[in-house]
Amino acid sequence: MALIRHIPFLRAVFFHSISAFGGPQGHFGMMMKTFVEKRKDVTSTELMDINAFCQLMPGATSTQTLTLIGYKRGGIPLAVLTLLIWMLPAIVIMSGLSLIVNHTSSNGLPIFRFIQPMALGFLAFASFKTLKLVKQPSSRIILFLCAVATYIFFKTPWIFPIILIVGGAAGIFFNEQNEEPVKWKQRTIKWFPIVLFSFFFISAAFVSETARKNDWSYRAPFNLFENMYRFGSFVFGGADVLIPVMYEQYVVRPETERIKSNNQNVIKINREDFLTGAGMVRAIPGPAFSISAYIGGMSLQNKGWNWQLAGAIIASVGIFLPSFLLCIFFYPMWENLHKYKAMERMMQGINAAVVGIMFASIVYLINDTVVPELEQPLSGIILFFGVMLSTFVSLTFTKIQAPYVAIACLLLGWAVG
Repeated sequence: MALIRHIPFLRAVFFHSISAFGGPQGHFGMMMKTFVEKRKDVTSTELMDINAFCQLMPGATSTQTLTLIGYKRGGIPLAVLTLLIWMLPAIVIMSGLSLIVNHTSSNGLPIFRFIQPMALGFLAFASFKTLKLVKQPSSRIILFLCAVATYIFFKTPWIFPIILIVGGAAGIFFNEQNEEPVKWKQRTIKWFPIVLFSFFFISAAFVSETARKNDWSYRAPFNLFENMYRFGSFVFGGADVLIPVMYEQYVVRPETERIKSNNQNVIKINREDFLTGAGMVRAIPGPAFSISAYIGGMSLQNKGWNWQLAGAIIASVGIFLPSFLLCIFFYPMWENLHKYKAMERMMQGINAAVVGIMFASIVYLINDTVVPELEQPLSGIILFFGVMLSTFVSLTFTKIQAPYVAIACLLLGWAVG
């Protein structure tokens, strides 16, 4: 019965799940608008703290951030419901795609034309809102240096946790203590999440290797779960890292001479089919890690549609479960560390580093998306920046809710064609 009072929050999570386009950059801006400004589920300081923690963890950052908002509101039960509601729409879409595989990439769908500038507008909004949290001169220097380093090494998977660690260390040594520190709730450490994580990690590896050595005829589901669980346990950097890792595992590796010479019956996915899923996952709302559902379905495509659906479920559980268990275990420790004065100074440095990453992301993504557009007519470039600026202005200076901004950009893309 206690969960009934959280229905409005879960409703907000659902609307977020079907309107959160643009990847982690856009997701964070929408969370700032929905769960901080509108609903006040968490403060901007708490959201920044959660996001900083999740940047240090493997897995999908936006998924972990939203899940921990639910955790702070209602503990583990609400965190589980939040995760399920958030990931379900995207998983359903990507599972369905694995059944039809129509070889249509997201870049060919006009309705998604303005998703990228919209996401940049959301990121600019979040950066503007969080900049006010960086008050001390030393923190602003950390922000600038972290932004420069992030831009230079943007495609390096480990750059984000490294930047946060360096920023936190600099904060300890150079920042001053706030006169009115934020009070953080002390939490009891629950050990069962890390026990479950370890159990699944060891069991999945053992069963998968046994199935491979003995060449079980039904080994694919076991190998699939082990692959996904391993990815969810060790992949930092979000989907930009996950997708290349999956590409190597399911497209490149099966074609190597070692695999062919040993005649190993590994999971193999056609290159064009893989790229179709990689393109579509960028154009739908929700977590980009939902590409796991597509990969799971394609992995078992030769066994019939019922096995494809089973593969989508197995892969989705495998990719999201480990990071969820790790977050639920380590986040209480993270919160408890706030009682130390040095932790507050460190958080000032980490927050500055996070904002630096956000500003660097805006510059990098503008460069990465606008430069290819320069060959297009001037009207296309004007529309791009017009959508980005309109998104920023709507979120910053009006009460228009984030989902309506996303819908407006989709309709504009459809209208312009």
